[in-house]
Amino acid sequence: MNASTLADQYFATWNAADADRRAELIAGTWTADATFQDPSFEATGPDELNKLMGAAQRMFPGLSFVQVGKIDEHHGYLRWTWHLKAEGQEPVAGGTDIVVLDADGKIQKLIGFHDFAPAH
Repeated sequence: MNASTLADQYFATWNAADADRRAELIAGTWTADATFQDPSFEATGPDELNKLMGAAQRMFPGLSFVQVGKIDEHHGYLRWTWHLKAEGQEPVAGGTDIVVLDADGKIQKLIGFHDFAPAH
């Protein structure tokens, strides 16, 4: 899977309302022991990731995560920028993620940084 396809799958996972669909997408893009860390949340493994993504949807109903700009890639790392927004509206949050890939190109670790975010 190339970096663009992986990013598309990543954002589709965050935006999938159905927990079973999120689980399928997580299985295809994250390792079984993957970790997620940002200033607000931490998760390890597919079940925690799925719960975290569902909680984010409940916290921010009607909003979607979208990739902004290009993806940077080198030596098994990716970096992308994102916004959280409603269609046709200004973003309410945004940040940059640093992704560590395993040998098969799946997400092993993701560290997120918030550029701007609402209080929660």
